[in-house]
Amino acid sequence: MNNTFTNKNPKNLNSEKIDWNLIQIEMKNKLGLDIYESWLKKINFVEEFHNYLLLSVPTRFIRDWITSRYLDQILQTVKNYRKEIVRIEFKIDNKNLKKDKKENFNILDNQENISFIKDSYLQYNRIDPNKTFENFITGSSNKLAFEASLKVSENVSNYNPLYIYGGVGMGKTHLLNSIGIELKKNNKIMFISAERFMYQFVKSIKSNDMVKFKEYFRNTDILLMDDIQFMNGKEAMQEEFFHTFNALIDKGSKIIISADRAPNKLSRIQERIKSRFSGGLVVDIQKPDNELRKKIVAKKIEELNNLYPDQVKISKEIEDFISTEITASIREIVGAINRIVSFSRIYNKVPNLTEAKIVLKDLLNINENKVTIDLIQTLVCKFFKISKNEMLSSRRSRYLVRPRQTAIYLTKILTSKSLPEIGREFSNRDHTTIIHSVKTIEKLKEKDTEMVENINKLKNQILYNTSENEI
Repeated sequence: MNNTFTNKNPKNLNSEKIDWNLIQIEMKNKLGLDIYESWLKKINFVEEFHNYLLLSVPTRFIRDWITSRYLDQILQTVKNYRKEIVRIEFKIDNKNLKKDKKENFNILDNQENISFIKDSYLQYNRIDPNKTFENFITGSSNKLAFEASLKVSENVSNYNPLYIYGGVGMGKTHLLNSIGIELKKNNKIMFISAERFMYQFVKSIKSNDMVKFKEYFRNTDILLMDDIQFMNGKEAMQEEFFHTFNALIDKGSKIIISADRAPNKLSRIQERIKSRFSGGLVVDIQKPDNELRKKIVAKKIEELNNLYPDQVKISKEIEDFISTEITASIREIVGAINRIVSFSRIYNKVPNLTEAKIVLKDLLNINENKVTIDLIQTLVCKFFKISKNEMLSSRRSRYLVRPRQTAIYLTKILTSKSLPEIGREFSNRDHTTIIHSVKTIEKLKEKDTEMVENINKLKNQILYNTSENEI
C-alpha cells in the first residue's frame, strides 16, 4: 500500500467507528476550555445511527443550554468526521451526576489565593501556568495591550477597569492569565469567564444560595473576567454583575475584562455596564501582521522541537506559507502548525506544499460552496483532455470511464452533496453507480501511484484554482 497522505482522510484515518474523544478535543480547541468544562464535557456518546448521533447529558437544563448555544458547532465538528450525520439527539441520563459531584467535592483547594465557589461540584481554576508574559509573543498589533497588562500586574497603573478586546484567538485570554499569575502572588484573585459566572449564578438561584455567591465574587482583590460578551441579554445576571462590579471598585479591587468587541459595540448589555467599562482603559488586539505571524510560527516550531526532538518535520516553504496565508488569528496559526506536525509524525515524512494545502484547507478561507460539481467536471475534463458531453454520456469506453469515476470521486470527497444529488449531476446516474465509482478510485489509489498523483493534482487545481502541480 502506498503510504501517502492521499490514501487516507486526514480528518478521520479510520472511520470504522466515530471517536467521540477526538470530537471532544476538537470542540475544546474550537470553543475554549471554559465552555468545554462548563457544558461540553458533560456530553456522553451513546450510539451512532445512519444519519444522526444519540448523545446523553445529565440534566434538562444542560441539554437546553447546549442545544440553544452550541448545537450547530457540535454538528459541524461531527460532520468533519461523518458527513452523512445531519442531526444530533440528546437523552437525559443522570446516573453519572452524583459521581461527578463526589469527585469534584474532593478537589483540593491548594491554591491559597484563588477563590472558588467551594460547595459547588463545578469548582474551576482557569489559571494556566503555561500562559505567561514571558511566552506572549508581541508585535505592533498587540504591543499596547501587552504593555497595559504588564503595568496592571506591576501595580503601577491607575486605570480601573482594564478592558481588552479583539477577535477570536488573538491572545486576550493569554494576557488575562498572565496578569493572574503575577498578581496571585500577593492578592486573592478570581479568574472566570462570563459563561462560568452565568452558570454559577443560575445554580446559586436554583439552590437558593445567592448569599454565598455574592460573598465569593465580592471578596476578591482581582477579578479577571473573560469573554464578557456572553453576558448579552441576561438581565438578571447583568444586574448582579453590575452590583458586584461596583462593590469591587468601591473596595479598591482591580477588574480586568476581555471581550470580542469594544464596549460601545456590545449588544444587549446594559448601558450603565458599558459606561463602566469605557471609564477605564480600553485597548484592542488587532490581527497579527506578517512579521508577528513569522515570529509565532518560528517560536511554536522551536517549542515543538524541544518537546519532540527529531520528530518535527516542517520545511521552510511551509513555514512561510503558514505565516503568509493563515491570517485570521494566532490560534489558527498554532492550529495549522499542529496539523502539519501531526501529519509529519503519522506518515514519517515532510509534507509537500500540496499536501499542506489539503491538510489546512478549512483554515485557508476556502469556501466549500465555491467547489461546485460543474467546476470539478470542467477541470477533470480539461485534465484528461475530453469534452464534458463525452464524460456525461452513457458511453463506457475506457478513456471516458476513468475520468468520469475520478470526477465522481472528487465530487464525493470535496463537496457535501448526497449520493442522489451527485448522480443527478452526472446525467441522472443511480446512486449505486456513484458508490461503485468512489470505491473503484479508492482501490486504484492503493496500488496505482499515478492515480494518487493525478488525484493530488486535481485536488490542488479544484481547491485553489491553480494549475500548479506540486506533488
